[in-house]
Amino acid sequence: MLLGCIGDDFTGSSDLANTLAKGGMRVTQYTGVPSGPADPSVQAGVVALKSRSIAPQDAVTMSLDALAWLQAQGCQQFFFKYCSTFDSTPDGNIGPILDALADALDAEMTIVCPAFPGTGRSVYQGHLFVNDKLLSESGMENHPLTPMTDPDIRRWLGLQTKSAIGHIGIADDAAAVEETLERERIAGHKHIVCDAIRDDDLIAIGMAGRDLKLISGGSGVALGLPANFGCVPDDVPWTGQPGKTIALSGSCSAMTRKQVAYHAKDHPSREIPAEEVLDGRLKPEEIADWLVAQHGVPLAYTSADPAAVARVQNLFGKEQSATALETFFGHVAHSARDAGATRIIAAGGETSGAIVEGLGLSELQIGPEIDPGIPALRASDNLVVALKSGNFGDVDFFEKADEVLGGR
Repeated sequence: MLLGCIGDDFTGSSDLANTLAKGGMRVTQYTGVPSGPADPSVQAGVVALKSRSIAPQDAVTMSLDALAWLQAQGCQQFFFKYCSTFDSTPDGNIGPILDALADALDAEMTIVCPAFPGTGRSVYQGHLFVNDKLLSESGMENHPLTPMTDPDIRRWLGLQTKSAIGHIGIADDAAAVEETLERERIAGHKHIVCDAIRDDDLIAIGMAGRDLKLISGGSGVALGLPANFGCVPDDVPWTGQPGKTIALSGSCSAMTRKQVAYHAKDHPSREIPAEEVLDGRLKPEEIADWLVAQHGVPLAYTSADPAAVARVQNLFGKEQSATALETFFGHVAHSARDAGATRIIAAGGETSGAIVEGLGLSELQIGPEIDPGIPALRASDNLVVALKSGNFGDVDFFEKADEVLGGR
């Protein structure tokens, strides 16, 4: 294994794996830290964790465990993947994990670059934009777990880390990036926020980071990494999976709500009332049976606007609500798979993580891209999945995912 990657959620990990696979690397995504060695053919291993929204010290422990396993596989460089909207709170978890990984690797300097222009995320003057809006005005300020109220990545990260933060602007090429990175290193800055508004910027940053022990960011900055290891872009092989498709959505992002509304016009759709899950009136088996009995691409969802989410959190508590709904989705997926579902589409980072854990999936093979940042994934000979971050995908994502998973 050449490149060892640690993702703080499951959808972000598959996003990164997708980028590396398109760049020509042989990639496997692992659910949690594996108990045994990787297949020797794997060039890039992505360890997917659920560390984004847990206690910072727990997130650090998980990440260091993943790092130790990746080091044992012989990796030459390491990548910490977080969301392209920098999902975190003033307490973490990005900063504490970055500090711990850098200390463990004795890394003098790390790149920090959440930009992903292909999905509308760019960093300019240290500020993160979602399309033409500052992060704090994009809807992410209403995220139920990690409300992003400050678009200045330097300032937000500064609340989370003990290390000095630097910044570099847009550079002409990899050589110019290297030169500015060296100036930041000499100035004593450890975590360097990098501006990027185009894919070319990200490729230059990735190339400039070829000798760094640790790189961090969204999947975009990984665009330049495969070439550093002598890999060349190639088509990702895929064989479609026949059978029954179901879709599950727990994301409350603006984009997912649009996708749910669009999909509901032509496909069976059923809202899962959060209150009925939390008070025990609604059972996972009921939703699973309904999904498997429908034609087309049936969708079950809890996706709701911020006011509805806040109402449920006020009634039942934020953590209790999130845990209960995630567990519910995991049970639904498990029951639906046992009832014959062979293609499962999930929307939402925490939801996807719960579904992967509920299905007991240990490794995922990377397939073709459905939408930017979202690959098809093969879990076994008779099960394929798609895991979507909340704000990713076009409005017709659910239909498109069904087509790609089925090889059509």
